Amino acid sequence: MPSPRSRSALIGRRARRRLKELGAFGVVGGIAFVVDIGLFQLLYGHLEVGAVTSKTLATLVSMSVAFLGHRNWAFAHRDKTTIRRSFTLFTLINLFTLVLGAAIIWFVRYPLDQERLLVIQAANIASIGLNSVLRYLAYRRWVFPAAPRPGAVAAPGAPPAPAGGEDTVPAATREAV
Repeated sequence: MPSPRSRSALIGRRARRRLKELGAFGVVGGIAFVVDIGLFQLLYGHLEVGAVTSKTLATLVSMSVAFLGHRNWAFAHRDKTTIRRSFTLFTLINLFTLVLGAAIIWFVRYPLDQERLLVIQAANIASIGLNSVLRYLAYRRWVFPAAPRPGAVAAPGAPPAPAGGEDTVPAATREAV
C-alpha cells in the first residue's frame, strides 16, 4: 500500500502534467484561433465570400495547424497511435465541431437575419469556445489516449486506459508512430 506521501506526490505529478497539457492545448488552440478568426475576417469581411463558406474554409485551415501542434506538443507525452488513426479521429471530431460551428453561424446569419460582421464574428467566437471544450475532451479520450499502465492487460476491443498512466510511458513508446 503506497504511503500518503507517495500518493500525494503522484497526484501532484498528475496535476502538473494536466496543467502543462492544458497550457499547451491552450497555446496551440490560441494559434489555431488566430488563424481561424483571421482567415474568416479576410474571407467574409474583405473578399465577400459567404459566411458559412468562410467559416468552413477557416476551420479547415486552422484544424490542420491544430493537429500538428497537438500531436507534436500538447499531447506528445500520451500514447501515440498511428498517424492515420489519430488524424482520422481528429478529422471526424473536427468535422462534427465544424458542422456545429457552421450551424451557429447559419442560425445567427439567416434565421436571426444578422448581417453585421461584429454580430457574426461574436457568434463565431462563441462557437469556437464551445467547440474547444468538446475537442479537448474528445482528443484526450480518443485521438491521443492515455498510455496503458504497466502490467495492465486490456481486453480486446477495450477502450484506452483512463488518464493518469501517462507518467509511466517509456520515451520509445511515446515516439513510435
